[in-house]
Amino acid sequence: MILSGFHRRGKKGFTLIELLVVMAIIALLAALVGPRLFPKLGKGKQSAAKAQIELLGQALDQFRLDVGRYPTTQEGLNALAANPGADKWEGPYLKKGLPADPWDRPYQYQSPGTHGEYDLWSFGRDGQPGGDGEDKDVTSWE
Repeated sequence: MILSGFHRRGKKGFTLIELLVVMAIIALLAALVGPRLFPKLGKGKQSAAKAQIELLGQALDQFRLDVGRYPTTQEGLNALAANPGADKWEGPYLKKGLPADPWDRPYQYQSPGTHGEYDLWSFGRDGQPGGDGEDKDVTSWE
């Protein structure tokens, strides 16, 4: 059988035209779906940071129940994973160690805080205070 001027003797595979058509269809689908999907990725990281802050808050509360106080700013969140020298420390209070925020930066911690007994926050995607959208800070007090 002759196809497009070439003999195909038992060779299996796709022609260049078939591959180009499939790649064009994939590119078209990516162009339509991509812009709708990428904004949700940023919102997902914001939600993940909020969930991690809540879990760290629970670990801080457990530390306080055992030791009688929250870790100081100098002790930081590391006091949840390793004993800072407290007598009644019963940790570690985190199962998998101290996580980084979804943008791979450490969470910020201050105790006593300006918004409560402690403040715990991430600076968001830009790593700077303030911001809007994906760059907005994720905090324990909001």
